[in-house]
Amino acid sequence: MSEQAQIGIIGGSGFYDPSLLKNTREIRVHTPYGPPSDSIWVGELQDTKVAFIPRHGRNHTIPPHKINSRANIWALNSLGVTRIVAPSAVGSLKTEIEPGDIVFPDQFIDMTKQRVYTFYDGPRVVHISMADPFCKEERGVLAQSAKSLGIKHHETGTYLCIEGPRFSTRAESALWRLMNADVIGMTLVPEINLARELGMCYSTIALVTDYDVWAEHPVTAKQVVETQKETSKTQKEYFTTHFQS
Repeated sequence: MSEQAQIGIIGGSGFYDPSLLKNTREIRVHTPYGPPSDSIWVGELQDTKVAFIPRHGRNHTIPPHKINSRANIWALNSLGVTRIVAPSAVGSLKTEIEPGDIVFPDQFIDMTKQRVYTFYDGPRVVHISMADPFCKEERGVLAQSAKSLGIKHHETGTYLCIEGPRFSTRAESALWRLMNADVIGMTLVPEINLARELGMCYSTIALVTDYDVWAEHPVTAKQVVETQKETSKTQKEYFTTHFQS
């Protein structure tokens, strides 16, 4: 590819456009796995070349269980991306992790059911270690940026990924808490699996929008969207600060 970038940002819910980048060029990438979620915008953030793709498409038309993660990850890799930063909206499974907080997970639990988890469907068989799936170095830099902005954050945590698009039942939410998960979302898997298969560093910025249903406050899509709008400006300030460090 003629365009190259070092960092890939996979924009999550409420983070659909590349307006934080300068000198952007919109490109279409064709992959062996079909079309990615949208175009990829390559531009500059401070002095870093960044490739941005909205996970759900620019108009949020792709539900979590239908995201073509193989195409998205392959496309970023083809542009030279070696490190992925992936913002996502999550629900909290712990009282002390409050809406508006940011969590930088270091572990995950996969409860998805019908996704495509690997690039290796045969005849080549590949097994990769996922003991420590997230990039420790990147998490440290991300946490430092959050600290410099005065954002309440958690430097570790376990992200429980469910299939979606529905939210949890009360019984399920209670089970996730017994599993000692910290936050719950729908998009981490298989993004992280695929990135690791290609040797790419992967880290998540998990933005807490609500308490999961265990807290007796049933979550609604409207509630999540309203919280995302309130934190949109913070996300852009966060990225600007992060790439200055």
